[in-house]
Amino acid sequence: MNVSNKTKSILFVIDGLEFGGGERVFLQLVSGLRDHYSVFAATHTTGRFAYELGRIGIELFPVDMSKQLTLNPIRQIKNIIRNNAIDLVHSQGARADFFARLAGRIANAPNIVCTIAMPVEGFEVKPLRKTIYRFMDRLSGRYVKKFIAVSESLRKALTEERGIASERVVTIYNGIELDKYHPNLKETSLRDQWDIAPETPVVGAIGRMVWQKGFEFFIKAIPEILEVTPDARFLLVGDGSLRPDLENLARELDVYGRVIFTGFRSDIQQLLSTLDVLVVPSLLEGFPMITLEAMAMATPVVATRIHGITEQIVDGKEGILIPPRNPEALATAVQRLITDKQLGTNLGTAARSRVESFFSIATMVRETKQVYSSLLK
Repeated sequence: MNVSNKTKSILFVIDGLEFGGGERVFLQLVSGLRDHYSVFAATHTTGRFAYELGRIGIELFPVDMSKQLTLNPIRQIKNIIRNNAIDLVHSQGARADFFARLAGRIANAPNIVCTIAMPVEGFEVKPLRKTIYRFMDRLSGRYVKKFIAVSESLRKALTEERGIASERVVTIYNGIELDKYHPNLKETSLRDQWDIAPETPVVGAIGRMVWQKGFEFFIKAIPEILEVTPDARFLLVGDGSLRPDLENLARELDVYGRVIFTGFRSDIQQLLSTLDVLVVPSLLEGFPMITLEAMAMATPVVATRIHGITEQIVDGKEGILIPPRNPEALATAVQRLITDKQLGTNLGTAARSRVESFFSIATMVRETKQVYSSLLK
């Protein structure tokens, strides 16, 4: 442990209303950095994120960032910074970023760092609110000393499209808990639960049911997949605002009886071990965790060829990449993996190796610590 760093204090700021990718990454960082720094968190204090932070002994400060028309979080975060002599503020998420940046500026916080996992242009909000978010982001972004982009494509967007100086932006890929993902796991209980025979091909998609995930194109591909593999079953794992629309689409295409809408599930490793193919039909991503999870489980992946994913998977080497919004290409790729088991095995093995080499938590924590060290001089 670097004893001198232990006197430095880090405040993580995130809304914590859901346990999404941002909360998960911050939890990983906190766990990896708490022996090197004094770590605090400003977040919503109910829910899984707060529970997990409390479980590992992190001091929490309650800050409710869910309300739209309030400046209270700025005052609260400012007081946290001053009362605890915070040396570095690290935030993620549009509202958390705005509040943390302004609070840090008012409190004269010496260092403000922001992780960018999704550009504000990709938020699922109405046009007026998106315009407001964009304005807030640009207004407060001047106070940030270092931006951490979760993909190289996001880094380029920040430097080339927004004009942020290149020395203020660094790419650090998200990491995965490799010790929790066991490619040799053979799950049978879930198939039993859903009355799916061991030899039946199972194809699934996992994530929040929002437009960015492109699940409608997965459902539209199902009739064509069934033409070649009539006994296949399909899982749609997750919940969200578009779930009723997706269920209606499945009914319209007369495939509802072949699709299991599971709702939210936390047993992702078991789900991935149940699948013969994971489909990631996303239209917009930062650096999706579900692909890394599938790769860590050596589950064959069919994913769209979009920014973020192309930095995880090399087409034909660790998975099959297809054009977005293309049910026909999606169906063809899934059929290929269902019929060619050896191809799926080869892709899965290579994917696991790539995750081990490039997308470990240890690498993410080490590179984040390097960013902190460059600022905490």
